[in-house]
Amino acid sequence: MSIQPIEVLYTAVATAENGRDGRVASDDGKLDVVVNPPKELGGSGAGTNPEQLFAAGYSACFQGALGVVARQEKADISGSTVTAEVGLGKLPNGGFGIKVALSATIPNVDKDTALALVEKAHQVCPYSNATRGNIEVALTVN
Repeated sequence: MSIQPIEVLYTAVATAENGRDGRVASDDGKLDVVVNPPKELGGSGAGTNPEQLFAAGYSACFQGALGVVARQEKADISGSTVTAEVGLGKLPNGGFGIKVALSATIPNVDKDTALALVEKAHQVCPYSNATRGNIEVALTVN
């Protein structure tokens, strides 16, 4: 799949200091967090970490894409939630990689409709489009 050119509508800017054991802040000051490796990776776990930030961004973005699809399909997704689990681990080549599990709860539609909406949202979501073919992303509905 080739990279598609896009018309940029918004650009987020954030700067990290000291990588996984420091601070990340957005240029507008709305995000300013301490980052530390989680205890599972030998860190203090005192702050957030890049995987939590990615999970937060992906779940919010996917929920937005779900809303776009639901409006097109005239489906009621009120009360719905999307949870992203981002796993970090070692790759066979010695590097590190991530994988994602997205789980949606859509209480006002049946399971088949919910799954269809989630699959369509996965085609619309910018995070899904950015990760497609690069990392494993599993989709489930509750």
